[in-house]
Amino acid sequence: MIKGACLCGAVTFEVGEGAQGYSVCHCGQCRKQSGHAWSSGYAPEANITITGELRWYEASPTAKRGFCPVCGSSLFWKAHDEDTMSFALGAIDNPTGLTLEKHIFVADKGDYYEIADGLPQKP
Repeated sequence: MIKGACLCGAVTFEVGEGAQGYSVCHCGQCRKQSGHAWSSGYAPEANITITGELRWYEASPTAKRGFCPVCGSSLFWKAHDEDTMSFALGAIDNPTGLTLEKHIFVADKGDYYEIADGLPQKP
């Protein structure tokens, strides 16, 4: 069981079976929303339990982003046509026992940093 929360604790979540896809996204939307890159995993939406009030922002015609309305912590990303939901790795409690698998949307990354951890990079 993966457990996490926003910065102020108003929103908590638990992720059950099926969590996978631990990656860092460097797309422009994730960079603007998080202030840098956004790391996440995903799981079947039915296996994610959220407690507290969550607000959603329609980031594009195909996806929305969930955040805490109190502290603004970015917690979730959900494609409208998928039954999975991404959750922020930065919001989960330690120890995680997880390992990043890859970087995605690196063609859109900021020019102020390099990715040098040796993980696969997807354009």
